[in-house]
Amino acid sequence: MSLTLIRRALVSVSDKKGLLPLAKALERYKIEILSTGGTLKALKTARVHPVPIEKFTGFPEILDGRVKTLHPKIHGGLLYRRDKTNHIQEAEKHGIVPIDLVVVNLYPFEAVVSDPSVVEETAIENIDIGGPSMLRSAAKNYNAVTVICDPEDYALLLDELKANKGATTLAFRRKMALKVFERTSIYDRAIANFLGRQKTEAMSDELPSRFDMSYEKVIPLRYGENPHQRAALYRRTDEKPGFQFHQLHGKEISFNNLLDIEAAVDTAQEFEHPAACVIKHTNPCGIAEGRNTTEALRLAIECDSMSAFGGIIGTNRPCTKEMAQVALEMLKFFEVFVAPSFDAAALTLLKSRKNLRVITVSELKKVPYDLRFLKSGILLQDRDEPIRYHWDQLRAKLNFVTKVKLSESETEDLLFAWKCVKVVRSNAIVITQGRQTVGIGAGQMSRVDSVDIACRKAGYRTTGGMLASDAFFPMPDSIEVARDHKIKAIIQPGGSLRDADVIAACNQFGIAMAFTGQRHFRH
Repeated sequence: MSLTLIRRALVSVSDKKGLLPLAKALERYKIEILSTGGTLKALKTARVHPVPIEKFTGFPEILDGRVKTLHPKIHGGLLYRRDKTNHIQEAEKHGIVPIDLVVVNLYPFEAVVSDPSVVEETAIENIDIGGPSMLRSAAKNYNAVTVICDPEDYALLLDELKANKGATTLAFRRKMALKVFERTSIYDRAIANFLGRQKTEAMSDELPSRFDMSYEKVIPLRYGENPHQRAALYRRTDEKPGFQFHQLHGKEISFNNLLDIEAAVDTAQEFEHPAACVIKHTNPCGIAEGRNTTEALRLAIECDSMSAFGGIIGTNRPCTKEMAQVALEMLKFFEVFVAPSFDAAALTLLKSRKNLRVITVSELKKVPYDLRFLKSGILLQDRDEPIRYHWDQLRAKLNFVTKVKLSESETEDLLFAWKCVKVVRSNAIVITQGRQTVGIGAGQMSRVDSVDIACRKAGYRTTGGMLASDAFFPMPDSIEVARDHKIKAIIQPGGSLRDADVIAACNQFGIAMAFTGQRHFRH
């Protein structure tokens, strides 16, 4: 079992959670505690009796505390091998005594740089040097030294000491050493990614030359897209996710639910005013804005109530009792309700459906990149941000290229259609009436097929409708379909070799057309 008795511990932590109970327990085992800075002060205040590092090393802390544990008596006491005669002799010669336990957690660099307003100087001062050095020294010598880098493991350490009369087993020490190397690699990666981002922002035309990531499993899932596929949700360890979600009710969340929740959040983010959507297989089957979110939700479900069955509802405002009533009355079955929050009455109503997953999302933040994992590597691109972030630029670029123009209110309705088409899979076509989608054609190999599907979905509601296309029309055939269904206006990026033919067709049929100059493919 290779037990190692703990006689001396070095304790220096940034996160003070659980510190005092641990230190008092160590003292009960007659373990000498060495400590530094804020940890030393906290221990003394709690009537624990640590030895200051400077007294142990005979050398004071210098450079505003930047140098305090970088000393041969510290690292020698951690690294010398207890099974090698020459190491023992050298240690004795230089007055180095063994340190058997290290309890260290690091400066909160990741938390500091998660604040988008952080300045580089503040970030740099939160790079821990001594902490990782001690952790790595102790972990390298795990045959003799126990190392703890996570407050969550204090209880395990105390169980180990209790079971082994103040000693630890080799299996435990090795397990904790592995955790140290995982933690320090994540920490170093966070620093490199932060500095890499700073460089990239200074040279805005460049993506990072190196992009390292570390993920940890946070939710095991029953299966993936299909029951024969294993699956789990992993989360970046070096930065906060784009949003946090919390399940308030319902059955276990699934792989496909998570994909649709992301799509619902992406859709809801596009709108400033009260808005709601229904998502099915990552595509919206209905999107609407309203005077309030209850009205928006009713309109979103009405867009395509047949497709909405079994879908996911998303809103950009807290869910009220009235919204919950509308959802339950209009949809006999839906999988998930996603909102920033749910009031108590709404939650009570929604809990009447045992399996309905009720999800809150919060802490929405800008995410700089989109990643796609391929068999051949990873694709990284700038994120296609919500249109509302760049509303003034869009309005400035909007160009009516036809003889027929629109009024200001009609133009706003056309731009609503443009926001909607952005979140639909390509080739994407959206038809709207006012602030409600009435027909959506998604994911077709031919754009004219998407137009045809959107028009068939809309039925009579195409008359006087606004049509948005995520990319240019390669030829006038789609315009002819729009004419047959009495579409009033079209918005698209432009840029086709046959733009002139498309514009001519619109002029011939009396359809207004505006170019945005920007494409929004979603493959």
